[in-house]
Amino acid sequence: MRIAVTGSIATDHLMHFPGRFADQFMKEHLAKVSLSFLADDLIVRRGGIAANIAYGMGMLGLRPALVGAVGADFDVDYRSWLERHNVDCESVHVSEIAHTARFVCTTDDDLNQIATFYAGAMSEAREIELRPVAQRLGGLDLVLVCPNDPTAMLRHTEECRERGYAFVADPSQQLARMEGEDIANLIDGAAYLITNEYEKELLETKTGLSDAAVLDRVGLRITTLGAQGVRVTGRDIDPIEVRAASGVRPVDPTGVGDGFRAGFFAARGWGLPLDRACQVGSLVAALVLESAGAQEYEIRTEVMLKRLADSYGDEAAADVAPHLPAV
Repeated sequence: MRIAVTGSIATDHLMHFPGRFADQFMKEHLAKVSLSFLADDLIVRRGGIAANIAYGMGMLGLRPALVGAVGADFDVDYRSWLERHNVDCESVHVSEIAHTARFVCTTDDDLNQIATFYAGAMSEAREIELRPVAQRLGGLDLVLVCPNDPTAMLRHTEECRERGYAFVADPSQQLARMEGEDIANLIDGAAYLITNEYEKELLETKTGLSDAAVLDRVGLRITTLGAQGVRVTGRDIDPIEVRAASGVRPVDPTGVGDGFRAGFFAARGWGLPLDRACQVGSLVAALVLESAGAQEYEIRTEVMLKRLADSYGDEAAADVAPHLPAV
């Protein structure tokens, strides 16, 4: 399956605060917050939503084309890392003036997060056209339009509609910044719309669209529910709900949603049904959650199949087994 993953490519600076953010906020002073959290740990990892998803797909045996904008520092070691994990980086745009984006995130003991994202070279993603990517690959079966420079997201979506590329609308973190009209344009005609539960409500509030009205604009709507799993709805299907994988030992939530997307769309690329795709996505999300960083996990076939069987039954493992790389 020829998949292009568009979106952010970044370096993650991840810190841990040994306490609870909720204990530090005073309700009567929320209008003028001035807080500093003393972290007890710092790790620097490769990240960015598009890169995280592409990494996961590559680990599952696909070869997705990563499409985004980076600084010259990307070529120091990030490019070779992704290429070694089966990611096609030929369509990554390298800025001549800006650094690769930075994600700075602090996580507390409840796994709540406070983060800041510096766009850097990502703002140049609006200059990228998808047609050359399709020509190089001999076509595109699916384009993931993930959080990125907002103008780039709108351009990619419009080009997908014009050229007939099936696409995934994945606005997530950019919902807070984008206006309702732009969000409505972003999702219109998407084969899939994916958000978490909070983002689902935010999308509907900002666009003024009801859940039913959203479903009139997209093929399938996927809502991740954290520890409660995932829900898939559509105009012509009964709702599907899949519980989260079992036996998870949380370490860091950064990139968990990206892991789900990697597993879900890899499984759809294999031709598996929606419930199986949700199960694969949920298991990859669990692997990310158990790692410190969004690209620090490994997919070992025997381990993954055992965990699929433990979480979702032997039939699930048997359905997935023929598609996993021999690792």
